[in-house]
Amino acid sequence: MKPTDNDNPPASVKAAWRKRVDAARAEITREQRDAEAAALARGLVELSASTVCAYVPFGTEPGSAQLLDVLRSRGVRVLLPVVPTGHGPLDWAEYSDVSSLRPGRYAFLLEPAGPRLGPHAVAEADIVLVPALAVDRVGVRLGRGAGHYDRSLVLASRRTRFVAVIRDTELVDRLPAEPHDVRMHAALTPGRGVVSLAESAQV
Repeated sequence: MKPTDNDNPPASVKAAWRKRVDAARAEITREQRDAEAAALARGLVELSASTVCAYVPFGTEPGSAQLLDVLRSRGVRVLLPVVPTGHGPLDWAEYSDVSSLRPGRYAFLLEPAGPRLGPHAVAEADIVLVPALAVDRVGVRLGRGAGHYDRSLVLASRRTRFVAVIRDTELVDRLPAEPHDVRMHAALTPGRGVVSLAESAQV
């Protein structure tokens, strides 16, 4: 098979994808975002877990803090990421409610104010909800490019399932992939709920 831009792509290829998705997200209205967030919260009923690593969406990312409260109302332990000062994996802390969130290293990212549990806390999760700009049919995820999640997900347990949270239009046929990219097992979308991305994935 000949190598293509999808295999070990230059940085410009991923940058072009990010620009395209960001432009599309900028066109989405507040009403659409609210409707999507409610649909994503309903879609969580398809996921069974006792501990979930999640995150607080910001800007035009799909979802809202409502997802966290839905999980908590079902008795799920919710861990949220804490961005490190360097380029290492994410730290984690437990979520209790919205009032416990504080601006983190980046002011636009809300993080829990409680005790830090360390990067290896991700191994306690049954499911990790992963922010993404897009994901393809074989689980390749397009992130923001900082690499924190790729360095964190390799610390998860073999039983842990990775679920990218995206809009329906952000589930695409093929994305550029690099060897270090950690594949997703499923995507959670507003319109389709949980979509398996690999035959062997069990979510």
